[in-house]
Amino acid sequence: MIARTLALTLLAATLLAGCGKTPEANGTPAELQFSVQTVEDVSLMKSYWQPVVDDMQKATGLKVKLFFSPNYSLLVQAMGSNQTQLAWFSALPAVEATQRSNATVFARTILDNGRGTYSSVILTRKGSGLTLDKLMKCDKTLDFGIGDAQSTTGTLAPIAFLFKPAGITPQDCFKTVRSANHQANLLAVANGLVDASTNNTTGLAFYRDGTPEAKAAVAKTEVIWTSPDVPESAMVYRKDLDPEVQTKIRDFFLNYGKAQGPQGDHERTVLAGLKYSRFEPADDSYLAPVVELKKVADTAPAAKAP
Repeated sequence: MIARTLALTLLAATLLAGCGKTPEANGTPAELQFSVQTVEDVSLMKSYWQPVVDDMQKATGLKVKLFFSPNYSLLVQAMGSNQTQLAWFSALPAVEATQRSNATVFARTILDNGRGTYSSVILTRKGSGLTLDKLMKCDKTLDFGIGDAQSTTGTLAPIAFLFKPAGITPQDCFKTVRSANHQANLLAVANGLVDASTNNTTGLAFYRDGTPEAKAAVAKTEVIWTSPDVPESAMVYRKDLDPEVQTKIRDFFLNYGKAQGPQGDHERTVLAGLKYSRFEPADDSYLAPVVELKKVADTAPAAKAP
């Protein structure tokens, strides 16, 4: 535990020291830092988001640089200290950013199927014979993969929708509980390193069109539980950004992919790579369902039924 804490402290120091130029007095640096959660391989995430940033710089005249980290809490912390000013967050980190990092939601993402929601899932290896009923016996014979503590679908949704209503916690239920990102959890199930793990429907859509390794892993797994819908990702920026800069950023995202002609075709192709169809306007109220889920997850579990 001490070694892990030291490692996170050093990582935080690196993040906060190297994440951008010193902010100007109005909170708006000369070069904006746009943080993206690395829910899968960094090179893949960059290939998805760098075209968006390139288009944003051309359309707005702003200087914008991508910053990637797999650690949700550090990205929220970086926004709170104004080392990042713009972010793509899943819903729970977005809640944290609005509550303690001087951030606000300005847009929401809409999937390529037209929906603004997605679901948490639990995966197991095909042919394993593991069912949800067997998983929930909690006899400490199974190894389980869960997400980052701040992951909406990797941790919050399965705890609030599945484990808490049953009066149990994963740590008391399984032989081991391994925390990792969605891609690592998928591979762990496919390769037999854990018996089951959390993931989400959007991630599975990516993996089906992803690397050969990811495609093969999806083919080896099956879903044994799906949560009710939860809000998809949110776009947030700091409240103290220059209002003119906020307007440029907001207008860029809300109009992205809607133009006619070659530029619009290009933008729609970029969005397709992200599995999105568009961005829609939103504010902090968009996150209200997740705030309520967090309250459920933070309460003590009810007594487990005999």
